[in-house]
Amino acid sequence: MPHDIIPTATPGEIERLLTWNEAGLVPVIAQEAATGEVLMFAWANREALAKTLATGKATYYSRSRGGLWTKGETSGFWQRIVEVRTDCDGDCLLYRVEAPGAACHQLRRSCFSNRVAIDGAVACDQPVIA
Repeated sequence: MPHDIIPTATPGEIERLLTWNEAGLVPVIAQEAATGEVLMFAWANREALAKTLATGKATYYSRSRGGLWTKGETSGFWQRIVEVRTDCDGDCLLYRVEAPGAACHQLRRSCFSNRVAIDGAVACDQPVIA
């Protein structure tokens, strides 16, 4: 059973409080701060999290590329960090961001653009925006 984290407001404690998986990664959800819209899911390693906190730009670890990527460095659709939060047991991060434009590599506002109906049918209900 997971255990709750006990924050102490000590600088740098986030690395100790998080539960990193066997690959040294933690899941990250990016959410539009102004609206609450969920934009995307990604992973962060310690270096990505440190860069995010230092620069104020959402930085992730790409498993397919095997390295860091800062959202927007290729597409131009930057995610500016408003705040970073962790859940109660430290096994997921939430990046609350200002993110004008597409968050998805398919150039849709959100990566969660496919609606699953009660019968299991899937339909994309978000247009390409860029």
